Amino acid sequence: MKSYGKFEDLEVWKLSMRLSLAIYELFKECKDYAFRDQIQRACVSVPVNIAEGDERQTNKEAIQFFYIARGSSAEVRTFLYLAIELKYVPKDKSLDMIERYKKVSAMLYRLIETRKKDNEKKQ
Repeated sequence: MKSYGKFEDLEVWKLSMRLSLAIYELFKECKDYAFRDQIQRACVSVPVNIAEGDERQTNKEAIQFFYIARGSSAEVRTFLYLAIELKYVPKDKSLDMIERYKKVSAMLYRLIETRKKDNEKKQ
């Protein structure tokens, strides 16, 4: 497998880590503990799966974890839309976070496509 470096060097990992911290901060006062727990689990799943995927033996394995990270990003966005409707956090903050998670998803899509192309070159 081609060496890609360390997951800590991936911009998408760095951004998703910053967003995880921001989600924890945004929902720290939320009294709906089940909701807070779920959004925190989902937000942490993004950088965790990026890291795990990047450390896998093959691009095929890495890609699967990157897809899981994209799914978790969509999950966080869904919780943020719910948070708006439930008035758990200010709408403008939720919408800003949604846009930032859309960027993560786009970055992951490009990473997946790059790894797929690298896989095709090897075959």
